[in-house]
Amino acid sequence: MLGAYSCLLFILGASAANDNITPSQSIRDGETLVSVNGTFELGFFSPGTSAKRYLGIWYKRVSPRTVAWVANRETPLTDQSGLLNVTSKGIVLLDGRDRIFWSSNTSITMKNPVVQLMDSGNLVLTDGNYNSLLWQSFDHPCDTLLPGMKLGRNFKTGMDRHLSSWKSINDPAPGEFSLWIDTHGFPQLVLRKGSVLQYRAGSWNGLGFTGTPPLKENVPLCDYKFVINENEVYYECDAKGPAVSRLWVNQSGLVLRSIWSSQQDVWFLAYYAPLDRCDLYSVCGANARCTTNSSRRCDCLEGFVPKSPNNWSEGCVRERELKCRNGDEFPKYVKLKLPDTSSSWFNASMNLKECSELCSKNCSCTAYANSDVERGGSGCLLWFGDLMDMKEYNDGGQDLYIRIASERGRSVTKKQVGIIIASVLLMAMFIVASLFCIWRKKLKKQGLTKMSHMKEDMELWEFDFASIAKATDNFASYNKLGEGGFGPVYKGTLVEGQEIAVKRLSKGSGQGMEEFKNEVTLIARLQHRNLVKLLGCCIQADESMLIYEYMPNKSLDFFIFDQARATFLDWQKRIHIVGGIARGILYLHQDSRMRIIHRDLKASNVLLDNDMNPKISDFGMARIFGGDEIQTNTHKVVGT
Repeated sequence: MLGAYSCLLFILGASAANDNITPSQSIRDGETLVSVNGTFELGFFSPGTSAKRYLGIWYKRVSPRTVAWVANRETPLTDQSGLLNVTSKGIVLLDGRDRIFWSSNTSITMKNPVVQLMDSGNLVLTDGNYNSLLWQSFDHPCDTLLPGMKLGRNFKTGMDRHLSSWKSINDPAPGEFSLWIDTHGFPQLVLRKGSVLQYRAGSWNGLGFTGTPPLKENVPLCDYKFVINENEVYYECDAKGPAVSRLWVNQSGLVLRSIWSSQQDVWFLAYYAPLDRCDLYSVCGANARCTTNSSRRCDCLEGFVPKSPNNWSEGCVRERELKCRNGDEFPKYVKLKLPDTSSSWFNASMNLKECSELCSKNCSCTAYANSDVERGGSGCLLWFGDLMDMKEYNDGGQDLYIRIASERGRSVTKKQVGIIIASVLLMAMFIVASLFCIWRKKLKKQGLTKMSHMKEDMELWEFDFASIAKATDNFASYNKLGEGGFGPVYKGTLVEGQEIAVKRLSKGSGQGMEEFKNEVTLIARLQHRNLVKLLGCCIQADESMLIYEYMPNKSLDFFIFDQARATFLDWQKRIHIVGGIARGILYLHQDSRMRIIHRDLKASNVLLDNDMNPKISDFGMARIFGGDEIQTNTHKVVGT
C-alpha cells in the first residue's frame, strides 16, 4: 500500500514538472506546468495580500512573481481545492466540490486532447496533433501583451483581442482601463477609461504609432508589425533575440513597455504613456495642436482662431470659410501626431501627389498625409471635418497638409481697410505702452525699496512682473507644476527661450516674507551642481516670486512613490541620485563659506534635471550657523 502511494506521488510530481497534461493527468493547487525551456510557469497563486486563488501564467525566472495571464480573473477560488483538468470538451477548472470556475468553452469534442504551456507563455489546446490548434490563451489576453500575441480584431470570427488592467494589485478582475485597436476609419491604437477615450497612440505609419514615444532599446526586442486586410487588423511584436519584454496596462491607466534585466534582476521601463498632458485625448479641442515644450500649450492651426479663448477644450474654428477648388491652400505641418483617424479614408497604393489631387477635388476634405512613412512615404490618408487630438514633437511625428482658405484674390478695398485698422491699432498700442511704462516705473520703485536690503553682497537678477506673467501665459493652470508650503509653482519660458520654474508666494501660505527673504539670501550665495540654481526674483507691489532653472524630470517623490515610475530608477540611477544629494548636503554643512542646515530635506524637495542629476531645493526653512558652531537652538518646530 505504501509503495502504491509513493508511486502515485511520483506520477503526480512528474506531471507537475512537465509542460503538458492529458485527460489522465491534472494540476492541483501547489503543482505547476513549466514550459520546455523553463521560461513560463502555470499554476495557482494569490495576488498581493488577497487569500483568493487564481490559475495563472507567470515568468518562471522573474522575482517577484510577474503574472502575464489569469484564467479565472472574475471567478476566484476561495480555498486551495482547485483542480485543472483536460477533457474531451476542453480545459476545465474545478474546486473541491466539482463546481466549474472556468473553462476554455470549446465547442468541438476531442478524442485525444492535450494542453501544453509553450515557451512563449501561450497555453494551447490541441487534439493529439500539435498542428490542430483548438484554443489558446493568446486569444484571451488580460493586462499583458507578450511577443507573438496579437492585439486587434478578426472580422471573420468577430474576436476582438484587447488588454484590460487589473482592478488592483490584489484583484486581477478587469479594471477600468483597456487598450484596443479601433478599426473605424484607418485603424489606430487607443486607451479607454470605461467607454471614454483617454489616450490615442495613433495610427501605424510603417515604423510605429504616430502618438507613441520612441522606444529606448539597447538591444532589439521585437520585429513590430501591423497587419490590415479584409480578414483582420492586428498589431504584433515578434520576439527578436533573448530579451524578455512585455507591454501592459496598469491600474493607473498607463501603457508601459518593460524589459527584464537578468543581470540586475529588475524590470526596466522602456517607455510609458500617456507621458504628459498633451497625450490626453483632444486636450486642446478641435483644429488645435498641443506642444509640451511651449509656455502656451495649445495653439490653433494656421487659418483657425479659438472658439473660446478661456476654454481650450472647445478648440478652434475657421477664420474664413473655405472657397474650395483653386481657392484653398494646403500648408505643410511637420513633426505632428496625426489627427484622430476614426473617420478618415485611406488607400495604401496611392502616392502623396495623387493624395493631394484627390483631397483638392473633394471640398469636404480638410487634410491629407501619407499613411506609411517608410522608404520616402506611400499611401494616402484623407480627413473630413474637424481635426482632433494633435500633438507637436521635437523629434518624430509626421507631415500633415491642412486645408485653409487662400489669401489670394482679396480686394484692394479690403487691403486699404486693413491698413487703416493697423494704423489705428498702432496708435492705440503706443498710448497704452506709454501709460504702461509710467505704471511699471511706479511699481518697480516700490519693488526696489523692498529689495534694497536683500541685494547687498549678491548678484541676483530682478525680473519685472510683466515678463514673468508673459512667460507663464499669465499663470495659466496648464503651466502649474504643483503646490508647496510657499505657494504654487509654474513652468514658464522667457522670451529668449530659457525654461524657468516660478515659485509664487501665496497670501494664504504657511510661509511668509521671512521665509522668502531667507531663501533668496541663502541660495543666491550658494553655487553647487547639486543645489538648484536661483536665476532671480520678482518683488513688485503685493507679488513675491522666485525664479529657478526648470527641472524637466520633476521631483524625486514623483518616481519613488509611484509603482510604475519607480521601475525607471534602476540601482545605478538610485546610487547616482543618493550620491548627488550627499554631495549637496556636504557642501551645505562643511564646504560652503556659510554652514547651512536645510531643516526640510525630503523627496519632494529634491529636483531632477534632464540627466537625472539631483538638486536640493526649497531653502525657506534653512538656518545659517557660525563656522565653529555644531549646535544651536531654534524658536520654531519646522522641517520633516
